[in-house]
Amino acid sequence: MSFIVYLIILFFWGLVVGAFARLALPGPDPMTIWQTALLGIAGSVLAGVVVWLISDGRAAPGFLVSLVFTVGILYFIRRSRGGGLTRPGGRDVRRF
Repeated sequence: MSFIVYLIILFFWGLVVGAFARLALPGPDPMTIWQTALLGIAGSVLAGVVVWLISDGRAAPGFLVSLVFTVGILYFIRRSRGGGLTRPGGRDVRRF
């Protein structure tokens, strides 16, 4: 498998995991497709490192573990923007 094919597969894996993570937390997120894919890739890499450390390198993380870590990263991104679990944060637009 060539390196370009690997990067394309990695992008789509990150996009799928990131999209499901965004669906798991209610509320709109102002993220692009590239940011969603990077979010999913970051969650998958973090899940891979944690599972590797716990299992002494004998196991690989599955979709569910990657999703849990990606949701955690997304939650911390929301908290850093001033949001919460159901509100992404950023500008607070109130209608009267």
